[in-house]
Amino acid sequence: MKIKSIEAIGLAFDIPADRVYGSAVGIHPRRQVTLIRVRTEDGVEGIGDARGPVGLVRASLDMLRPSFIGTDIHDRDIHFTRFLNRAYHLGLQGPVIVAYSGLNMALLDALGKGLGLPMCKLIGGMARREVEAYATGGHITRRESDLVPQMELIRALGVRTAKIKIGLSPASDEARVATARKLLGDDFGLAVDTNANYTVDVALDSMRRIAPYRIDWFEEPLKPHDYRGYAELKARAPMPIAAGEAHHMSFDFLRLLEGGCVDIAQPAVCACGGMDEARKIADLCRLYSVRVIPAAWSSGVGLAAAVHFAAALAPNPHSEFEPVPQLVEYDVGENPLRDDILTEPLRVVNGKIAVSDAPGLGVTLNEEVVKRYTVG
Repeated sequence: MKIKSIEAIGLAFDIPADRVYGSAVGIHPRRQVTLIRVRTEDGVEGIGDARGPVGLVRASLDMLRPSFIGTDIHDRDIHFTRFLNRAYHLGLQGPVIVAYSGLNMALLDALGKGLGLPMCKLIGGMARREVEAYATGGHITRRESDLVPQMELIRALGVRTAKIKIGLSPASDEARVATARKLLGDDFGLAVDTNANYTVDVALDSMRRIAPYRIDWFEEPLKPHDYRGYAELKARAPMPIAAGEAHHMSFDFLRLLEGGCVDIAQPAVCACGGMDEARKIADLCRLYSVRVIPAAWSSGVGLAAAVHFAAALAPNPHSEFEPVPQLVEYDVGENPLRDDILTEPLRVVNGKIAVSDAPGLGVTLNEEVVKRYTVG
């Protein structure tokens, strides 16, 4: 299967001003993503999700394209490695890796369609036919009272674990966690995310304040490059540490693992280097006995890819009985790029998302909706 064309499609949704939401690093009035569309010489189309604005992704794709046009999809890793070796001055993080993440996903989607296999079968197999979702909500808004309806929405979704945004201050964290725990109940899993807004001392203060509320994990307490800080924090933390959404390629994750920085790794398949690279990251995590919970903060295409990735992860170290279920992130913020661009959006049913056994990602774009949100 040889690659004939590669194109980028920028999508953006401007959140209504009275409903904007975000995190400790700021309120975000726009959700945006870049879809990558690949066509093969024999007419097969693949779609991928690069989690970034179209200007950055398209410029990076212009650099990548000559290395892939006319090549066989099966040889994608060879050509990507050659590209990286030639362009080593660009590094292994940033827009080029994000762009390739979407391209890699699109190539595997096309390959799965050509072979008649679901994507999870191409990266390890189908270890489970449905994946338990955890809901990311409790976003930072301009009204603190918005936390209450957000928790009610999550409770009604049928999931068993929620993740809320914190990071404004340790005192604020304690108040938000107390509210979430009261509304969700003691039977609910609860994780928190500061979006890298803290230093070690402040993160520890926050952790000690919220530890009595039984926190499943504390996500991205520090900036992604602060490996020393992560190692110190993990050694002193009263709860599991998670990170990885802002890390790229297996090289970044190897540093996290060798440094003893995290209990949970969270590769984003739309940004870490794609499905193939996410599989390499998962294999590294298995060697270090670190759990993997993929991040999925993007479009419906990216969510489908994260579900396939999670479905392909074999239980480890356990076999028949899993003491902690394999999870995948499900973002509940208002986002038609997740809900409307697919003809059949992925839904959470009884707390789980079904794994499609259709070829490739198993999703079809609603082209009219895609046109409605196309930018750039």
